[in-house]
Amino acid sequence: MSGARHTELPFTGPATFFKAPFVPMVELGGDAGSGRPGPAPVGYDVGLLGVPFDFAVGFRPGARFAPAALRAASGRYVLPPEGFYDQETDTFRLAGARLVDAGDVDVAQLETAVSHDRITAAARTLRAAAGLPVFVGGDHSVSFPLLRAFDDVRELHVVQLDAHLDYSEARNATRYANSSPFRRAVEALPGLKHITVIGLRGVRADAEAFRAARVRGHKLVSARAVRAGLAEAVEGLPRDVDVYLSVDVDALDAAELPGTGSPEPEGLTYGELRDLVAATFARNRVVGMDLMELAPELDPTGRSALLAARLLAEALAAWWRARG
Repeated sequence: MSGARHTELPFTGPATFFKAPFVPMVELGGDAGSGRPGPAPVGYDVGLLGVPFDFAVGFRPGARFAPAALRAASGRYVLPPEGFYDQETDTFRLAGARLVDAGDVDVAQLETAVSHDRITAAARTLRAAAGLPVFVGGDHSVSFPLLRAFDDVRELHVVQLDAHLDYSEARNATRYANSSPFRRAVEALPGLKHITVIGLRGVRADAEAFRAARVRGHKLVSARAVRAGLAEAVEGLPRDVDVYLSVDVDALDAAELPGTGSPEPEGLTYGELRDLVAATFARNRVVGMDLMELAPELDPTGRSALLAARLLAEALAAWWRARG
């Protein structure tokens, strides 16, 4: 990134993730519009890709607007050449990291299977181009086609920070809704061995889904358990394995982040969520990350998008620190 780019005010210049250079998917070696993958050059530390798909929600849509809103909000946290200064440790975070914005997947709207194929192909291309591929949704259903791009990982673990289990067999005869992505993923990916879900709460839950997840051996942790002991929740995270980290912003308490389709009270604080994200990176080899379910138009104050952008910035810094 040029020096001039860093002097831009948050609301000036092209809106890319953290004002990173924009390199369209076709230049990275694939085509997010057609779904054609291709050999991508390796060279970026972090690649960010928008997935503006929210056609699988059962309640309030709007997450299709999240990639654009997060790009605008992330200008507040533009990465300076020297990195983010940490006042507590007198060090710089993310210093030297090369970020790239690969644009958005050109989803096919109501053609779910076509959209899924395009998402998977784009995710494969981004994996080849960046050390940490980061995907910004979109509703949580797109975690399934994203995870398909990691089918070569011999033993993959998912850490899911979420108010909801998203493990239903079907809702209203729909098997590819935002309530089912991880059920579909374990069915499709033999290498997906285990899921740890943290932040669960709410009075509307699918008993069959919880029983099926427990039978498979997934670890289910409530938000109440995190409040009772964050250290214990951290110790319950996997260790020394390949992890795909999926963050649903509704893991946060609705008072902190109201801009989401299905907010729930009594959620995690920002500090708890940040520490769980950082610990996931510190304890494991994170091969990919997504952030889902931000519906920016449901929060006219813009606070939700800013909070989500800050969480992404701190997640990238935690990955860079764990990478050494």
